[in-house]
Amino acid sequence: MSKETLFSKKNRLLLTDPLDDNNPVTVQVLGICSALAITVQLKPAVVMALSVLFVLSVANVLVSLLRSFIPSRIRIIVQLVVIATLVILVDEVLKAFVYDVSKELSVFVGLIITNCIIMGRLEAFALANTPWKSFLDGLGNAFGYGWILIAVAFFRELLGSGTLFGYPVLEKIGLYELGYENNGMMILPPMALVTVGVIIWIQRMKNEKLIESN
Repeated sequence: MSKETLFSKKNRLLLTDPLDDNNPVTVQVLGICSALAITVQLKPAVVMALSVLFVLSVANVLVSLLRSFIPSRIRIIVQLVVIATLVILVDEVLKAFVYDVSKELSVFVGLIITNCIIMGRLEAFALANTPWKSFLDGLGNAFGYGWILIAVAFFRELLGSGTLFGYPVLEKIGLYELGYENNGMMILPPMALVTVGVIIWIQRMKNEKLIESN
């Protein structure tokens, strides 16, 4: 397969569409629970985004490779086994190398198994497409999910705690001396929904396709 075919316009759309026009969080409204649960700080949000990136892209490829051998009546079970195996692998790696973040994420890593974005892509795409397209689809949707998660965590940690990755950003730039005080509301779960809502509003305001779809 030539490079032109591998990165054809149609294949590139598999990567770019989920970032904006067909974002799994802001357009399809999937994976909202993660945005509520682990976006108080940026570090766990980045780790969760990378974990979903690995699980979704690899699971998509594996299910695509196995699609001709999976009986229709047990396909959901097979998909869950694939996802669960990858999630266990991710959990063990996190415990080995970033134990503090692993403890902070706690049960939410395990909940990747039932993440509706991952199950949806396996069912709707990987079962009907080639491994390469499934890999691109997995990457695209994981990036689309990840950038929303990281954006929400960025604003919540910065405005709520005055830090980024634990580094005292607002203190260093002297904003406290000008009278700024940390907004305690930003670290409360409802503000995750509010922040996602603002992102959705901005996205739909500048995207004619999404305006017309409403």
